Amino acid sequence: MPTVLFADYDYPDIELERKLFADARVDLRTAQCRTESEVIDAAAGCVGILLQYAPITERVIAALPQLGIASRIGAGYDTVDTAACAKHGVWVGNSPDYGVGEVSTHALALVLALMSNVRAYDRDIHAGKWHYLSSGKLRRASDMTLGIVGLGRIGKRMAYISRNVFGRVAACDPYLIDGDFPAYVQRADLEELCEQSDVVSLHTPLTAETRGMINAGVLARMRPGSYLVNTARGAVVNIDDLLSALDSGILAGAGLDVLPVEPVPSDSRLLDHPKVILTPHAAFFSVEAEVELRRKAAQNIVSWLESGRPDYVVVQGFRSPPA
Repeated sequence: MPTVLFADYDYPDIELERKLFADARVDLRTAQCRTESEVIDAAAGCVGILLQYAPITERVIAALPQLGIASRIGAGYDTVDTAACAKHGVWVGNSPDYGVGEVSTHALALVLALMSNVRAYDRDIHAGKWHYLSSGKLRRASDMTLGIVGLGRIGKRMAYISRNVFGRVAACDPYLIDGDFPAYVQRADLEELCEQSDVVSLHTPLTAETRGMINAGVLARMRPGSYLVNTARGAVVNIDDLLSALDSGILAGAGLDVLPVEPVPSDSRLLDHPKVILTPHAAFFSVEAEVELRRKAAQNIVSWLESGRPDYVVVQGFRSPPA
C-alpha cells in the first residue's frame, strides 16, 4: 500500500480523510509538522503529502525523492515552493473552488458591518447610549462604489452579490482580458480603483507581486473615509501602513479576516482599534464548505495514484505514482 502523510491539520478529527484513503487502499500517516525538518522526517517513504500549513520547500522536496504530489487544503498555496516542485517533477494540487460563496458573503458582511457602524452601535448600546446618530453619519450604499482587487472565482462572486447593493462595481485584475469582466463590472487599474472606490475588497492570491501590495502609497490614493476589507491573504496588506491610514482618517474602517501573523498577536493595535473588525480566518467556513475543501484536497492524491494526475492542478509534475 502506498503511504501518504497528513502533514498538519487543525480539525477536531480526520475521519473524512481516513475513510477516503482507506477506501482507496492508501496508508495514512499523520503528524503536526511546523518545520522543514519535521516534514522531511515524517514523510520518509511517503508518495504524497496532504497539508494545511506545513512548509513544502526546496529542501523538503530534495530530501524526498519518492514524493510525487503535495496537495494543499485550501485555494492558496503560499507555503508550497511551486518552482521547486516543478523543477523536481512533484505535482501540486489544491482546492480552488470549495468556498466561493462563503468567502464572498463573508466579505460583503464585513463591508456592510463597517458601512453601517454595527460595531459602534453595539458598543454604544452597551454603554447606555440609544440613538441612531450615536455612531456618526452613514452614507447610502447605492451612492457608493465597490472596488474589487482580484476578479477570480471569489472576486466575481463578490461582484455578483454586491451589484444591487452599490451604485457601481469596479475591479482590478491585470491577468484577465476585457471579455472576462462581467458587463456590470467596470475595469480599472489599482490606482484608479483606489481613487474611485468607497470600499475596496481584496480577493487576490499571495504571490511575490501581491505581498505587501496594499501599502502606504496605495492607501494614500484611497478616498478619505473609505473602507478596506481583506478576506484573501493577510500578507497582501502592510498592517503598519493600514493602521496609519486608519489613524489619519484616510480609512473610516477595515474588516480583516486574514492577517500576516495568525492568530493576531496579543499586543497588536488591531485588537482595540475602534475602526477595525476582525474575524479569525473564518471567511471560508460553513460545515458544507469544510467537507468539500478537505475532500477535494485528499481526492487530488487519490486521483494522482489512480491516474497519474490530480483533479486540481497547480503544478504539472512528471513523477509517476508507484506501480
